[in-house]
Amino acid sequence: MSRLVSYVIAGLIVLSVMLSTLFVVDQRQYAIVFALGEVKKVISEPGLHFKLPPPFQNVIFLDKRILTLDTPDADRFITAEKKNILVDAYVKWRILDPRLYFISFTGDERRAQDRMNQIIKAALNEEITKRTVREVISGERSKVMDAIQKKVSDEATQIGVGIIDVRLKRVDYVEQINNSVYDRMKAERVRVANELRSTGAAESEKIRADADRQRTVILAEAYRDAENIRGDGDAKASQIYAQAFGQNPDFYKFYRSLDAYRASFKNRNDMMILDPNSEFFKYFKSPGAGPAVSSKK
Repeated sequence: MSRLVSYVIAGLIVLSVMLSTLFVVDQRQYAIVFALGEVKKVISEPGLHFKLPPPFQNVIFLDKRILTLDTPDADRFITAEKKNILVDAYVKWRILDPRLYFISFTGDERRAQDRMNQIIKAALNEEITKRTVREVISGERSKVMDAIQKKVSDEATQIGVGIIDVRLKRVDYVEQINNSVYDRMKAERVRVANELRSTGAAESEKIRADADRQRTVILAEAYRDAENIRGDGDAKASQIYAQAFGQNPDFYKFYRSLDAYRASFKNRNDMMILDPNSEFFKYFKSPGAGPAVSSKK
């Protein structure tokens, strides 16, 4: 029984040693086989591979994919006109030479990112100090990024890293300059608004004055036309009255008396104090008081 247990333990030990010599390389990774800190082999092809069991050989894996280096905080730089600006950039990079990368950082990605941060800051500082704020923000932004990428790429190749792209996410003034710029923009907008209000008020007064002038002219012309029409009507009425008076004076007097009665007794509360025998009531008392209207055959 004890011999069987010994065989089982020995088999387990042999199996564990054999398993320690096998490792799988993913298609997204590099594998570096090293012994006592010295690189023995770099494997870039995916699949099952063999090595000596520890501690004779060990293996570490490095990422083959494109990685992003994005700093959480913006860095301050000084432009050619001595203005402080905040620049936030990100870098796309990947490992090109796993052996050189491992020798430079012993496979520590954090150390590699710190080193690339230093390279990027140095390149940004060198390019931004040669340009104005306007050039960095809009005028030559693409040129700035291209120049930074070239400088960073030249240095990154020395540590086994390839730079895919460098982009400026944000270029902004520091807080104090932001406040002054905001105040200046606000004052400019207020000035433009006041100018527009003044122009609008002037145009409003001009339109109102023109409308009042047109109203006065229209009313004057309408009054003139009304007076002309009234004058023509009065003239025609006078002409008709004159013709009627000429044809039959007694009928004309009778008709005018009826108009006078109609106007005088228009309201029930009207009161007149006159002599009943006055000329006014001649037709009122006796419709036939006047001479008879002669009929013409």
